Amino acid sequence: MLSFIKKYAFLFFLLAVAAFYMGKYLYMQPRVVQGEKSPVIKGRLLDGSAFDLKELKGQYVLVDFWGSWCGPCLKEIPGLKQLDQKYRNKAFKKATGMQILSIAIEKDEARWKSAIKRTGQDWKHHMVDLSTSLKFLNSPLASEFGVKQVPSKFLLNPDGVIIGVNQSLEEIDAFFEARLK
Repeated sequence: MLSFIKKYAFLFFLLAVAAFYMGKYLYMQPRVVQGEKSPVIKGRLLDGSAFDLKELKGQYVLVDFWGSWCGPCLKEIPGLKQLDQKYRNKAFKKATGMQILSIAIEKDEARWKSAIKRTGQDWKHHMVDLSTSLKFLNSPLASEFGVKQVPSKFLLNPDGVIIGVNQSLEEIDAFFEARLK
């Protein structure tokens, strides 16, 4: 038996590593999936006004979960700005427009406001999802979507149905480009 284990130890090791990474991949997937109706999103925008996702019915909405403390999130902001500038005022075949809804997962509202100003995110729809514990991603909206890592993106169709989960900015750009009038 010992010779069998020695003979196949490397194979067992590779299988264990593969199982670990497969489990991690599956665990990191958001709770919501493509084809589902988006969870309810209500709250206050950066300017203090009330917001309800229903206000954007008829438009594509890119929901972007991010954090001012997240390096990869900050790295994506220039690409989000390009998407916003390219498609914000465009008409689509089956939608009246496109909006980005940024939801920052933060412990400190001041850091969120500072990051928006510092990075030049000039779109209208910014919300903060405050976390009250050391587990950042247990904030109310992040929990509702099942977000386990940031950045996380959800593309919603004009009826509020999730049509894309964690697509790259290039894939999102191609999606919008193909649907322009």
